[in-house]
Amino acid sequence: MTTLRLRPEGPADAAPIRQVLAAAFARPDARRPPEVGLVEDLRADDAWLPGLSMVGESGGEIVGYALLSRVRVRPTAVPALALGPVAVAPHRQRIGHGTAVVQAVLDAAREFDEELVVVLGAPAFYRRFGFVPARRFGLTSPWSGLGDPWQALLLTPAGPDGPAVRPGEVLFPAPWGQV
Repeated sequence: MTTLRLRPEGPADAAPIRQVLAAAFARPDARRPPEVGLVEDLRADDAWLPGLSMVGESGGEIVGYALLSRVRVRPTAVPALALGPVAVAPHRQRIGHGTAVVQAVLDAAREFDEELVVVLGAPAFYRRFGFVPARRFGLTSPWSGLGDPWQALLLTPAGPDGPAVRPGEVLFPAPWGQV
């Protein structure tokens, strides 16, 4: 078995990332999954943060992907990050590649001194990284009504007065409107 090499996305990775996203999110009712357009549109948006788009490469092939992009928490406009999309090529799923790319991008966010990440996804998967229901922090979004899949992770330890997260509405950049 070849090892998985984790690294930030580079300029030559756009097409292979598009292929992984298209395969991972393929649906019979959509010619092109919206996650493909989301990543392409985020690359051209102020929400894009170089170094927070991570690929997993095996045998020279990109097989995994995880992206963090900028969001804001209103009313104070506190910066935070949104995790997603996360994708693994179908022929490489369920062998730890998704876990590896998510851990790598979260580690990169810590290196950039980021404090908060939100995600909409399977609680059983994201719990392993420390995500909890976002309602515990008083964070809302268009996806709050979905309950536990709307999650948050505090990347820095809470201070003596409790969590550093202030309640508020998470505002996503325009490209997220297509998902």
